[in-house]
Amino acid sequence: MRAMTARGIVVVAADDTNTPARRSLAEELGVELCIAPDDAELDKLIQACDVVVPAPGVPESHRVMAAARSRGRRLASEIELAYEWEQDRAGGPRPMLAVTGTDGKTTTTLWAVEMLAAAGCRSVAAGNTEVPLVSALEMEVDAFVVECTSFRLALTQQFRGQAAAWLNLAPDHLNWHRSMTTYGDAKNKLFANQRYDDVAIGFAADAEVMRRLAAAPARHITFGWAGSDYRVADGVLVGPVGELGAIDSLRRRLPHDLTNGLAAAALVMESGLADRDAVAAGLATFVGPPHRIELVGDVDGVQWYNDSKATTPHAASVAIAGFVSDGRGVVLIAGGRNKGLDLSPMAAAAVEGGDDCVRAVVAIGEAADLIADAFVGRTIFRASSMPDAVDVAGAAARPGDVVLLSPGCASFDWYPDGGYEARGNHFRALVHARAIQGATTQ
Repeated sequence: MRAMTARGIVVVAADDTNTPARRSLAEELGVELCIAPDDAELDKLIQACDVVVPAPGVPESHRVMAAARSRGRRLASEIELAYEWEQDRAGGPRPMLAVTGTDGKTTTTLWAVEMLAAAGCRSVAAGNTEVPLVSALEMEVDAFVVECTSFRLALTQQFRGQAAAWLNLAPDHLNWHRSMTTYGDAKNKLFANQRYDDVAIGFAADAEVMRRLAAAPARHITFGWAGSDYRVADGVLVGPVGELGAIDSLRRRLPHDLTNGLAAAALVMESGLADRDAVAAGLATFVGPPHRIELVGDVDGVQWYNDSKATTPHAASVAIAGFVSDGRGVVLIAGGRNKGLDLSPMAAAAVEGGDDCVRAVVAIGEAADLIADAFVGRTIFRASSMPDAVDVAGAAARPGDVVLLSPGCASFDWYPDGGYEARGNHFRALVHARAIQGATTQ
């Protein structure tokens, strides 16, 4: 809204709920704010508009979507508007790279930014980040790396990345999309909007991503394991131009870290914005964002990892598999508010490591019973709070083990105002306190 009014666009805002923050913003910008309009009022508002721009959280089943379509009004997301505005920029548009996927988007986006920085290319992580793309346009940068959710992609017709990477597809956001089909179709806009001289980058191990890649109009590039254009071979990350970096040089080196790093490398190299030396430097220096398999403590020989951002079973299963694949013992803290998803993939990932790899599961939040059912046959504890969960997990872990907060569920049951960040920050603080207490008692 702020970006549109700054460009002289007349804006009328509508919302289902009223809050002081929304009223204050509308008053600051001089924007008319309509709260909970009935169907007749909503129809009148839409008739008076040329474009309807739903917030990312407004689901495709919301009545505003149906009303806009029935009136023949255009629906657009903020990345669509930003892309159009950038095309009219004096001096020409700057390159846009794009990333989508159910999991790994933020890590891959930030990793690409790090590689571009090593190449001397000023860029910003925008879109589904702290910096919306409409705001990033005003920054002094040479390129954009855009994290694209299905919410934003669903309402695009023109937005495109000259290089675009699709990391994976698994059930998620089915409270926003009507089905897995519409969820996949939304993400496919990333490829479908490209041109023949762009590059589409897909994860070779995901059959649905590869099916969509085969129909993409752009040049096709794959990343993954053996047989991909960007791949892992003999302890080294390799691309079409040769070795990119040894796995041992990476600070993050779980299996999904390797594929995320390869996807970022493909983005920046295939777009021509970075060379092999810059990619090697970026691979070696990248630490990663918080709340994504973040090492937050090493207490009495037990490593504690904060993966609070894992709000889907798919994301949690990736984290679990990463640790159990090398035989490390795991005490898992999981649960929260389930988003109507099947939690069994988490237990399947644990099975792959053998019977003893997941020593115990600490079930938390509203989904505690569902977690217990998914991990039937394992040692299950229940915790009534995060401090309780940390204490229980610490008692169950042995030296050499990992305590992994990878919930597989949303956080709004225990942390309604802060989301996964508040959950992860609380967990981190408790682990730090545990470390301090352990040090003072020695």
